[in-house]
Amino acid sequence: MLAIALALGASISWGLGDFYGGLTSRRLHVLTVLVLQQVFGLAAAATWVLLSGDGFPGWAAAGWAAGAGIAGCVGIGALYRGMAVGAMGIVAPVSAVSAAIPFGVGVASGERPGTLQIAGILLALAGVAVASREPAERGGGAAAGIGLALLAALGFGLYFVFAERAAETSVPFAVATARGVSLLVAFAALLVVGASLRPGRSFIPVLILIGLCDAGANVLFSLATTHGYLSVVSVLSALYPVVTVALAALVLHERIAPAQRAGVAGALAGAALITAG
Repeated sequence: MLAIALALGASISWGLGDFYGGLTSRRLHVLTVLVLQQVFGLAAAATWVLLSGDGFPGWAAAGWAAGAGIAGCVGIGALYRGMAVGAMGIVAPVSAVSAAIPFGVGVASGERPGTLQIAGILLALAGVAVASREPAERGGGAAAGIGLALLAALGFGLYFVFAERAAETSVPFAVATARGVSLLVAFAALLVVGASLRPGRSFIPVLILIGLCDAGANVLFSLATTHGYLSVVSVLSALYPVVTVALAALVLHERIAPAQRAGVAGALAGAALITAG
């Protein structure tokens, strides 16, 4: 139960941070948002390392953490941009298909989820597929931002796998290393495109919030992987779209087609089966 609670906590924290990250990316360059939120998140993670007293866990763990940082940076950057150009209520749930990657890795490694959990994962993935399609009356085809959402799913899926490996030795070090590498990748990309690092003082509070939510979610996920199956923890952590979709509906009054709402509902029902199993 502890692993489930930690994973659900990670999903809430990610969902809150992703909503404000996507919203802020509609007003600032996505790389500006990404770099600055990474700065604040890294500060929190580095503080945790100092307080924990953990030493260097070895180059293997550092390598997994670095891989997690790169994958996570790609994932979150694609997600923020996708939510800036498309409906959050569609882009966020589609990105949750990321759970299929660690689920497959977990099963291949010998994990054996229950029947209900397998059914829930299949239902969740089917729901994501339905939610990603625009209805015929809107022209059909892929909804805006779906390509970026799928790229985010790939990045997050690999992040889940790499972060789980890195956390086996030291959770604080794994989180801090991943954040540091993410910051370097994002900053390099920002220099290449020439985006500004001056967002304006009014944006600082929300950027701090985004960074702390993302870092907090990373901590909760990494801790959850030390108490439960990666195949289950990753799917529950990927429920962050629930929070993002709810906030998009309440704050932005987004309107989503009935078929797409059914897809989102299917994804959430699948998650409930995973928890029940």
